[in-house]
Amino acid sequence: MATSTFRNKNEVRPKKQGAAKRKRIKDQKKRLVKLGMTEEMVAKMQSNDLRAWLKRPKVVQEMFAKKDEAAEA
Repeated sequence: MATSTFRNKNEVRPKKQGAAKRKRIKDQKKRLVKLGMTEEMVAKMQSNDLRAWLKRPKVVQEMFAKKDEAAEA
């Protein structure tokens, strides 16, 4: 019997999948666009910046609402 895999839990542990990370980033980008950011801005951002912006969605919404009002006036 192979007991080494039972003792070494790192070999049996599930690995992280890249597809799940890409899906999370894609969903986060959609959320920022709904909050008022332009798609070009969001496309240029890195993943850690996306998460930083999403920590305070109300601030983002207010910030880009002011820019939209200034552009319309």
